[in-house]
Amino acid sequence: MDKKSLTAVARQQLKLANTASSGRSSQTIYGGHQRSLRQTVVALTAGEELAEHDSPGEATLLVLSGTLTLIAGEDSWKGSAGDLLVIPSARHRVEAVEDVAFLLTVAK
Repeated sequence: MDKKSLTAVARQQLKLANTASSGRSSQTIYGGHQRSLRQTVVALTAGEELAEHDSPGEATLLVLSGTLTLIAGEDSWKGSAGDLLVIPSARHRVEAVEDVAFLLTVAK
């Protein structure tokens, strides 16, 4: 059994994002490329984004703190702390409305 505080990991990743020139930071907390399930805490500073990309499998995004917008083509969904967004299989991107940390879960 392994236990992690998502709140603490999110706080740490936001600190790292605020000092990174890219305005982002991430840490895989479970799984990885060799497993079928991967969970990663991602932090973006306000105004930064994850550029448009394809999803490698089924995926969800759980907003831990802050606010973001998930955009797929003409559709967009706003998410704030506590919101769970199901990521569409279409190309999509994520924009940080304010400093944000989220748990990205991907199943291949």
